[in-house]
Amino acid sequence: MPSEFCITRTVEFSETDMAGIMHFANFFYWMESCEAAFYRSLALPLISFVPGNVVGWPRVAVSCEYKAPLRFNDVVQVRLLIKEVRTKAVIFVFQFRKLNEGKVLPEIMAQGEVAAVCVTAGADGVMAAQPIPAEVRAKLEVARAAAF
Repeated sequence: MPSEFCITRTVEFSETDMAGIMHFANFFYWMESCEAAFYRSLALPLISFVPGNVVGWPRVAVSCEYKAPLRFNDVVQVRLLIKEVRTKAVIFVFQFRKLNEGKVLPEIMAQGEVAAVCVTAGADGVMAAQPIPAEVRAKLEVARAAAF
């Protein structure tokens, strides 16, 4: 059962502001990209559109603390850590670190957090929180507190 997962991204020109610094909103896109890759690695759907069993993970809280800038062409590791698995929600922490010649540097450039609630939707389209399915919960493990 994984408690963490990593992807590597390169800061693209289109993701920067006029100073060549990654725009703050793109950190949230990268967090979602990492989360989607994490679910794929577990062979779990991030969202299911099966009639009568629509399941999704809307966000109920998000944050990001920016400690140092990421710039155009920086190669970055985005590390997902599972902070907490609740009955109906999961809390992810995302750490952004630069890579230099393939090695992850120790400084955390930014750290974000996402709280997502497991929901289902009825035939009327109304979402309702539901307990995380057992098969999903079985694949999630909380990361060590020392990892944060």
